[in-house]
Amino acid sequence: MTTPEPTWTIREVAEEYGVTHRTVRHYEDLGLITPERRGTARIYHRRDRTRLALIVRGKRLGFPLEQIRTIIDLYDAPRGKASQLEYVLEQIDDRRADLERRREDIEAAISELGEFERRCRADLQGLVGSTSPLVE
Repeated sequence: MTTPEPTWTIREVAEEYGVTHRTVRHYEDLGLITPERRGTARIYHRRDRTRLALIVRGKRLGFPLEQIRTIIDLYDAPRGKASQLEYVLEQIDDRRADLERRREDIEAAISELGEFERRCRADLQGLVGSTSPLVE
Protein backbone atom coordinates (compact mmCIF):
# COMPACT_ATOMS: atom_id res chain seq x y z
CA MET A 1 0.00 0.00 0.00
CA THR A 2 1.41 3.38 -1.01
CA THR A 3 1.52 6.28 1.36
CA PRO A 4 -0.66 9.10 0.06
CA GLU A 5 1.12 12.25 -1.06
CA PRO A 6 0.96 14.95 1.61
CA THR A 7 -1.39 17.86 0.96
CA TRP A 8 -1.89 21.29 2.49
CA THR A 9 -4.75 23.73 2.90
CA ILE A 10 -4.71 27.34 1.74
CA ARG A 11 -4.25 28.42 5.36
CA GLU A 12 -1.20 26.18 5.75
CA VAL A 13 0.57 27.33 2.55
CA ALA A 14 -0.28 30.99 3.20
CA GLU A 15 1.18 30.79 6.71
CA GLU A 16 4.23 28.83 5.54
CA TYR A 17 5.15 31.44 2.92
CA GLY A 18 4.02 34.51 4.83
CA VAL A 19 1.35 35.60 2.36
CA THR A 20 -2.38 36.17 2.64
CA HIS A 21 -5.07 33.80 1.41
CA ARG A 22 -5.97 36.47 -1.11
CA THR A 23 -2.43 36.46 -2.49
CA VAL A 24 -2.48 32.68 -2.86
CA ARG A 25 -5.84 32.89 -4.69
CA HIS A 26 -4.43 35.68 -6.91
CA TYR A 27 -1.53 33.44 -7.96
CA GLU A 28 -4.08 30.73 -8.67
CA ASP A 29 -6.18 33.14 -10.78
CA LEU A 30 -3.03 33.96 -12.78
CA GLY A 31 -2.42 30.24 -13.35
CA LEU A 32 0.87 30.26 -11.45
CA ILE A 33 -0.36 27.54 -9.12
CA THR A 34 -3.13 25.03 -9.74
CA PRO A 35 -4.39 23.43 -6.56
CA GLU A 36 -6.77 20.52 -6.70
CA ARG A 37 -10.35 21.53 -6.00
CA ARG A 38 -12.62 19.41 -3.80
CA GLY A 39 -15.88 21.28 -3.77
CA THR A 40 -14.95 24.74 -2.56
CA ALA A 41 -11.77 23.56 -0.82
CA ARG A 42 -8.36 24.02 -2.39
CA ILE A 43 -5.92 21.18 -1.87
CA TYR A 44 -2.26 22.06 -2.40
CA HIS A 45 0.27 19.42 -3.40
CA ARG A 46 4.06 19.45 -3.26
CA ARG A 47 4.24 20.98 -6.78
CA ASP A 48 2.03 23.91 -5.68
CA ARG A 49 4.22 24.53 -2.64
CA THR A 50 7.38 24.46 -4.77
CA ARG A 51 5.86 26.90 -7.24
CA LEU A 52 4.64 29.15 -4.43
CA ALA A 53 8.13 29.14 -2.89
CA LEU A 54 9.58 30.23 -6.25
CA ILE A 55 6.95 32.96 -6.63
CA VAL A 56 7.55 34.36 -3.14
CA ARG A 57 11.34 34.28 -3.59
CA GLY A 58 11.05 35.94 -7.00
CA LYS A 59 8.80 38.70 -5.63
CA ARG A 60 11.18 39.27 -2.71
CA LEU A 61 14.04 39.70 -5.21
CA GLY A 62 11.95 42.19 -7.19
CA PHE A 63 11.07 40.10 -10.24
CA PRO A 64 7.73 40.85 -11.91
CA LEU A 65 5.18 38.03 -11.99
CA GLU A 66 5.57 37.52 -15.75
CA GLN A 67 9.28 36.78 -15.35
CA ILE A 68 8.48 34.48 -12.45
CA ARG A 69 5.93 32.71 -14.66
CA THR A 70 8.58 32.20 -17.36
CA ILE A 71 11.03 30.80 -14.82
CA ILE A 72 8.44 28.37 -13.46
CA ASP A 73 7.19 27.34 -16.90
CA LEU A 74 10.73 26.70 -18.16
CA TYR A 75 11.06 23.94 -15.59
CA ASP A 76 8.47 21.95 -17.56
CA ALA A 77 10.15 22.72 -20.92
CA PRO A 78 12.02 19.99 -22.85
CA ARG A 79 15.41 21.16 -21.57
CA GLY A 80 13.82 21.57 -18.14
CA LYS A 81 16.09 22.66 -15.39
CA ALA A 82 19.00 23.69 -17.67
CA SER A 83 16.91 26.19 -19.64
CA GLN A 84 15.30 27.40 -16.43
CA LEU A 85 18.67 28.02 -14.82
CA GLU A 86 20.07 29.76 -17.91
CA TYR A 87 17.07 32.09 -17.95
CA VAL A 88 17.27 32.70 -14.20
CA LEU A 89 20.97 33.56 -14.44
CA GLU A 90 20.23 36.07 -17.19
CA GLN A 91 17.46 37.62 -15.07
CA ILE A 92 19.75 37.73 -12.04
CA ASP A 93 22.36 39.62 -14.06
CA ASP A 94 19.71 42.11 -15.25
CA ARG A 95 18.27 42.55 -11.75
CA ARG A 96 21.71 42.97 -10.18
CA ALA A 97 22.64 45.63 -12.77
CA ASP A 98 19.37 47.46 -12.06
CA LEU A 99 19.97 47.35 -8.30
CA GLU A 100 23.57 48.56 -8.75
CA ARG A 101 22.30 51.52 -10.80
CA ARG A 102 19.75 52.29 -8.10
CA ARG A 103 22.40 52.04 -5.38
CA GLU A 104 24.61 54.48 -7.29
CA ASP A 105 21.64 56.84 -7.69
CA ILE A 106 20.85 56.59 -3.97
CA GLU A 107 24.47 57.20 -2.99
CA ALA A 108 24.62 60.25 -5.30
CA ALA A 109 21.33 61.57 -3.85
CA ILE A 110 22.60 61.10 -0.28
CA SER A 111 25.81 62.93 -1.15
CA GLU A 112 23.86 65.75 -2.80
CA LEU A 113 21.57 66.00 0.25
CA GLY A 114 24.62 66.22 2.51
CA GLU A 115 26.08 69.07 0.45
CA PHE A 116 22.71 70.87 0.33
CA GLU A 117 22.32 70.44 4.10
CA ARG A 118 25.83 71.86 4.68
CA ARG A 119 25.02 74.94 2.57
CA CYS A 120 21.65 75.44 4.30
CA ARG A 121 23.27 75.23 7.75
CA ALA A 122 25.95 77.70 6.71
CA ASP A 123 23.29 80.08 5.32
CA LEU A 124 21.20 79.71 8.48
CA GLN A 125 24.24 80.34 10.66
CA GLY A 126 24.93 83.49 8.61
CA LEU A 127 21.34 84.68 9.05
CA VAL A 128 21.18 83.90 12.75
CA GLY A 129 24.55 85.57 13.32
CA SER A 130 23.53 88.73 11.45
CA THR A 131 20.11 89.11 13.13
CA SER A 132 21.32 88.67 16.71
CA PRO A 133 20.63 91.70 18.88
CA LEU A 134 23.70 93.80 19.56
CA VAL A 135 24.96 93.74 23.06
CA GLU A 136 25.82 97.23 24.35
